[in-house]
This record gives sequence, C-alpha cells and structure tokens, in this order.
Amino acid sequence: MNEHGAAGHDATDFFAEDVFTENVMQARLPKAAFRSLQETIATGKTLDPEIADVVAVAIRDWAVERGATHYCHWFHPMTGKTAEKHDAFLEPDGYGSAINVFSGSSLVQGEPDASSFPSGGLRTTFEARGYTAWDATSPVFLRRGENNVTLCIPTAFVSWTGEALDNKTPLIRSMSSLSEQAMRVLEFFGSSQGVARVVSTVGAEQEYFLVDRERYYARPDLAVTGRTLLGSEPAKGQQLSDHYFGSIPTRTLAFMSDVEDELYRLGVPVKTRHNEVAPSQFEVACLFETANIACDHQMLVMETLKRVAPRHGLEALLHEKPFAGVNGSGKHLNWSIATSTGVNLLDPREETHDNLQFLVFLTAVIKAVDTHAALLRASIASSGNDHRLGGHEAPPAIISIFLGEMLSDIIDQLESGKPSSTKKGGTLDLHAHLPNLPRHSGDRNRTSPFAFTGNKFEFRALGSTAAVSWPATVINSIVAESIDEIVTDLEKAAGAKPTPAKQRSAVFSVLKKHIKAHKRVIFNGDGYSDEWHAEAEKRGLPNFRDTVDALASYKDASAVSVFRGSKVLSKAELESRFNVWVDKYTMEIDIEARTLLDIARTQIFPAANRNQVELAEVIAASEAADHEPGDLRANLENYSDLYRKAREAAGKLDKALAGGPDEGMKLAKYQQSKIRPAMDELRGAIDEIEIITAADLWPIPSYRDMLLPR
Repeated sequence: MNEHGAAGHDATDFFAEDVFTENVMQARLPKAAFRSLQETIATGKTLDPEIADVVAVAIRDWAVERGATHYCHWFHPMTGKTAEKHDAFLEPDGYGSAINVFSGSSLVQGEPDASSFPSGGLRTTFEARGYTAWDATSPVFLRRGENNVTLCIPTAFVSWTGEALDNKTPLIRSMSSLSEQAMRVLEFFGSSQGVARVVSTVGAEQEYFLVDRERYYARPDLAVTGRTLLGSEPAKGQQLSDHYFGSIPTRTLAFMSDVEDELYRLGVPVKTRHNEVAPSQFEVACLFETANIACDHQMLVMETLKRVAPRHGLEALLHEKPFAGVNGSGKHLNWSIATSTGVNLLDPREETHDNLQFLVFLTAVIKAVDTHAALLRASIASSGNDHRLGGHEAPPAIISIFLGEMLSDIIDQLESGKPSSTKKGGTLDLHAHLPNLPRHSGDRNRTSPFAFTGNKFEFRALGSTAAVSWPATVINSIVAESIDEIVTDLEKAAGAKPTPAKQRSAVFSVLKKHIKAHKRVIFNGDGYSDEWHAEAEKRGLPNFRDTVDALASYKDASAVSVFRGSKVLSKAELESRFNVWVDKYTMEIDIEARTLLDIARTQIFPAANRNQVELAEVIAASEAADHEPGDLRANLENYSDLYRKAREAAGKLDKALAGGPDEGMKLAKYQQSKIRPAMDELRGAIDEIEIITAADLWPIPSYRDMLLPR
C-alpha cells in the first residue's frame, strides 16, 4: 500500500530481504503453484491443498539457505502480544542421520497448546487442543537472533471447536465482511469491473519513550508495570515544547536507524521518525498496507523497539502513561478502504459533491461511528489508556467525527437536498521568494478521536500498547453493517434497472435520511472544551470516562448483533473477549497496587526514616553547639507529618486490597472506586516526601534523572 491507502502488493519488495516476497515466490515456485498462491493472496480464497507441499518445500529451501534451523507458527493470542512455538526442520531419518523436513501440512496447520492462553471461558484448563492456520496473505519472514534464524509463519489461532482464540481470526473475518458489502456499492455504481475484492487498509503510528536501561531496572514500577507509580514532576518537563520535532539526539538516532534496518529486512514499511512532545518521547510511523499485514507489522514494530533498545543501553517504554505530568503515548490507526486494483474508495477527488460513490462510503462511516460509538470506545479501553484519554495529548472519551470544512459543507448540502458545489482549499501565498503552497480543503483537528484526514480516517484514541487488530476489526465490522443497510436502501429506492437519473435520486434521498439520523456525531470544534462535553450530552453521545464503564458496552445487544450478523464473532466469542479484557484490567490494577505498596514499604519508607534521622542529628548537633535550630525543627515536624500520611495511605491501600469481590466486573468496579483512589492518595503523599528528601537518600531514579535527553 502507499501512504495514501491505495493497494500495491509490491510495496515491500524493494527492501524485504528476510521476507518470502512475490519476487521470491515467482523465482522459486512452478508457474502453476505460483499462480495458485497469487490467487489466494489476491482474492482471499483458500489455498489449494495440493499446492501446499510445493510451496512448503520452496519456503523451507529459501529459509534454510539463509541460516534458518527452526520454524514457528507466529500468532496473536488475546494477551495483546504475539506467540510462537519453534520446531526444528531436522528430523531423524532412522539411519543415524537427519534430514530437513517441512511439509505442506506443517506450513498450513500447527497445534499449539490452547489451555494456558486467555480464552475468556471458551477453553478450560483440561481442554488443551488449539490450531494455528496459515494466513497466506501475510508474507512469511525470518526472525534473526544472535546465533539463530527462525522462519515465522503468520497464522490465525482457533480452538478445537473452531472458535477464535486470537486477534487475527476476527480481523480476517471482518475484512471479508467489509469486502462483501463494499462490492455491493461498486456493483450498484457499475464500477466493480476487474475488482476481485475490497480491502481495508491500515497505516499505524507508534509513540514510545526511551530511558536509560540502568535507571529502568532501578525503578521496580517501570520494570513490572510499564509505568511510574510515583514520582514528583521535574522543574522542566514539556513546558517549552522544545523537544517536539527537535533535533533527534545522537544515541536515539542510532537506535532508530537500527530499528529501521531490522524492520526493512522484515518488509515493514516504516516511513516517519521524530521527537514527540514529551521529553524522551518519540514516534515511528508506517505506510499503508492491507489491514492484516499492517497489524502483523505493527506487532513487529513494538517487538523490534523493545528488542533493539538494550543494544544502545536504553529501554523502550510502550505504556500509555509512563510519566505523570507529561504527555502519554498513543497509537493512531489510519484506516481506509481500497479495491484490489488500487483505488482508494475514501478519496473524495476534486468535485466531491458529484462523487456519489464516495459519498455513500462516507455516509456509511458516519452512520457506523454514531450507531456504535460505545463499541468503538470499548475497543480502545485499557487501564493504561484511562490515564491518557481526555488529556492534552489525546482525544476525549466521547467518540465523534471530524470532517473538516469541505466535507461538512457537502454533508449539509446533502441533508438539505442535492449537493451542488465543493469548497476548494485554494493556495497560500507566502510572499517573497517562498513558494505558493496548495492548501487542503480543511484543517486538521488533534482533539477529534475519529478524524477524516484527506483520504482516510484517523482513529486517534488508541493507546500505545494496543494491538491495532481489534480496533481495526471493530471499524471493519460496523462499517460493513452500515454499508449493508445503506446499499439495501439504495437498491430498493433505485429499482432493478435504474436510469442514471433514478440512481442519483435514490442516492440523494437515501443519504439524506441517514445523515439526518446520524449527523449528531459530527463535530469539528475543540474536543477538550467543557462546552463540547455539555453539547455531546445534549446530543445523546455516550461518554465512558473509564475502562470499566466502556467494557460494559460489549454486553449490548447491538454489539452482539453487529459481530454475529457479519460472521465476525459469535456471541460466545464476543463474551470471551469481554471476560479476557475484564480479567486483564483487574490483574493489571492488582499488580500496580501491590507493586506500589512494595516500593513504599521496602524502599521509600526506609529512605524516609534515614532522612528523619539525619534531620534529627542536625538538630541535636545545633543544640549541642548552643545554636537555635530554627526552621530545622519545623522541617522535621513537617516531614514526619508527611511520612505519617504516607504510612496511613499505605494502610488504606493494603486494607482495600484485602477486601472487595473476587473477580469479574464487580471486582473491576471495586478497583475503580476503591483501589485506584487509594493508590493516588499514597502516591500523592510519597511525591510530597520526595520533594524534601535528600537526593542521595532517595532510593529510585527521579523524573529529572529519567527524562534527560537521550
């Protein structure tokens, strides 16, 4: 895919040295096998089993020539990370030697243990069988270690019953559903000739922090939970905005270059790198690709950042809010839809008001986001993202759409009748010797969670640790449902063999109806303002401020219906994900609370005791020398009061952890109302103590230490 979201299957061939690319396939496979595999990749059809053995031999030979000794089925369980089980190519031949063995069945299907992965009730501990199934549309690749090379085969992961235990299976199903419905639109407008299918395309951006590795391991909270659970703000944070897009520090640039080299070898089309807003915060962004490939590559981006950082004495932090008081990290999911022939269906073109096909797709997205705003909010819910959403680095929890001036004007025209004109951006005259710049037809809005940005939508609310496959699945599914309803209305309104005039009339009348019903979700203003929150409430838009409230949306009948109707998830599969995410939330909060208590009791309180002893000794020495200790005694009394507050707060948190429900949503709600406030109280007291504790006695690196330029 190119950066504008148009399809292009050769985009990675120029640099993907460790990827079994189309060029490699063509060189190594017989013509018939190559054509069969290409048909699978191009159309999404099931691979011919008779071809699998031929493809497997070619892949094995290619991998072994490059040093591979093992292969694995690489998949995305509901942990939010990736998983793999390595098997050797070598097998004993029965005559005292060994041979390289890799069959078509080994390529197509694997059998990892399914019992210990999160399943949300789909599997119990004694039900261990699971299957991985090759996703032939996502290229196999080589993972290189210090002294090893492993062939990785992107796969889906399902249970013995066929139920999805991963993030990829629903994604692929949603892509199929979206394609089916989008093709109906193309057929309605007579533009489906030569189009095998429609694909959703994704280009993801990744924000992250870098800290010195030694300081990282000196902070148990960072090492265990991914974020600092305590720490007073430094005098200089991001107030001056001097880090943003600044000159990239030397060590960081060396790290970025190593990351890019590894990703290029894996065929990951990384494009952009820059300093982000907060000190020690950075970003990497990829070009557009077909959604399932982009989601695979996004996981590789996160893994590569974590793996390469230690080579430079650094640690990459992917948590949404590693440091309080400065911007957190997000992940923008740029989403579009394109035909298999490379046409971006969300490109408005010059005379947008007359591009009826685009207007149908645009209206479908508006309708989908309004109808399923709660589901979209739930798709990016996490304990980490709770610390970030609504701050001045992330959109609010209210899901709305930014369209910009030109598209908003056309939507108004559609609502009132027939659109007749398209606003133009014009040209910026910068005077002097500077060039005239073509201006876009609309501005951008960084406070919008779901913004149209020229020829795609940017879902800005994802947290930086998120696997983008699930939000992409949700978008695909809700848009597919919306297209289905709109195109059904169009077919009824236009009749069996509509004239061009009848077709236009049908489009305008149908879109007018749906825009009137769903335009409430369009908002082009300041999403941070109090006025918008009040206005959103008047409009009836949901506002789930935390994960606990948002996750409940998965129980709604509309959520069950949209997934079941598009055959993306059964009710049981959706229920399992709800259970997994609730459990993940409760476990993360429990781990954070216990880690904070441990640091307080074993590091902070002993340091505070030593600081009080030193203060007392200074007072005693002053009195022994017949000097009035002056403010020293008041300082000690103040310090002792803060220390007492901290110990009392620790006791409250300890008591809160000992009580409450055992599991599920009841526990999540209890943690939200009791545990988190108790953690905040303890942190507040400790942060006050840090400010007045001798630096040489403070037992963990401070924010000042960790947020220095890299």
